[in-house]
Amino acid sequence: MRRANDAPNGQRSIAVIRRTRQSAVPCAVYHPVMDIDAFNYRLPEALIAQHPASERTASRLLRVGPDGCEDYRFRELGALLRPDDLLVFNDTRVIPARLYGRKSTGGRTEILIERLLPPARANAQIRGARRLRIGQQLALENGATVTIVARRGALFEIEFGGEQPVDALLEAVGHMPLPPYIHRADEVEDRSRYQTVYAQHPGSVAAPTAGLHFDTALLGSLRADGVRTEFITLQVGLGTFQPVRVRDPRQHRLHSERVKIPAAVCEAIAATRAAGGRIIAVGTTTVRALESAVAGNGSVAPLDGETGLFILPGYRFRAVDALITNFHLPRSTLLMMVCALGSTDRVLAAYRYAVDRGYRFYSYGDAMFVTSQYTRPT
Repeated sequence: MRRANDAPNGQRSIAVIRRTRQSAVPCAVYHPVMDIDAFNYRLPEALIAQHPASERTASRLLRVGPDGCEDYRFRELGALLRPDDLLVFNDTRVIPARLYGRKSTGGRTEILIERLLPPARANAQIRGARRLRIGQQLALENGATVTIVARRGALFEIEFGGEQPVDALLEAVGHMPLPPYIHRADEVEDRSRYQTVYAQHPGSVAAPTAGLHFDTALLGSLRADGVRTEFITLQVGLGTFQPVRVRDPRQHRLHSERVKIPAAVCEAIAATRAAGGRIIAVGTTTVRALESAVAGNGSVAPLDGETGLFILPGYRFRAVDALITNFHLPRSTLLMMVCALGSTDRVLAAYRYAVDRGYRFYSYGDAMFVTSQYTRPT
């Protein structure tokens, strides 16, 4: 294991951090030129993880800071944390959002739910949508039906038929919505491994993948060492992973996602700040939620609503000091967020480092611990 500097408060680290801070971009000022290709990188297909690691904490962890990169195993995360640090997790639960059915003509179709609309409707993508019409019924694998009731751009609003509750129907015939870069059908193990051990609130159609590396033993060990934990809920929609199709990313717009931040989390953040601890987001979804809830005085306020926040380099973080995250697709909005926190040059250098050393990428891949390039607001 290579260590660049084992003393985070040593003089060498402080000097480097200070130089970084002096060059930081002011709050809310974006780079005058931004091109999608600035967030591209080379990735051999063999490094895209097709299955989870044998154990959750057996994945690798790359620390990315102002003094370079360090290699760890995820089970060693405690070495990067301090007593009074606060880990904030997204406790959303992934629903079996992929459904297979048939049209009245007998042709197969695939339905990917984007968001459930209680009591018995959903917004969804439907494969082969060009020939679908309002009022058309699609038969699911168990004989249940869905009816197309509206269309909004690329999404359809569908209504579930039958007396079975929607959640029970999805559990019976739904499939885990593995991302398209996992080139296999979902398997039995995906029901548990594409889900965090602390998942509580159903509604996401993609996993908050940074949390997949934690098991109950690691969580207990961190708490015993004085690290605090809190939970928010952001229901991950397909819009988070929508490709950026414009040359200037600033012209891209994210779909909104539902988010809930309880008052207890805000109180814990304030207490952590007062004690000199760091706010460490587990996953980009947690970053998006917390930064969406920053009030005018800089504190994090309770939030129960929607967020469409798109974080690009130049954004000045006010809630988050560090981030635990997986490796993300080239040119993606998630990679842009990580670059905004850790600096584009530093993060892309870390990606090249990870590729050269055979790290596993994307949802079932390895993780990074990225510290902020900015000073904490006062």
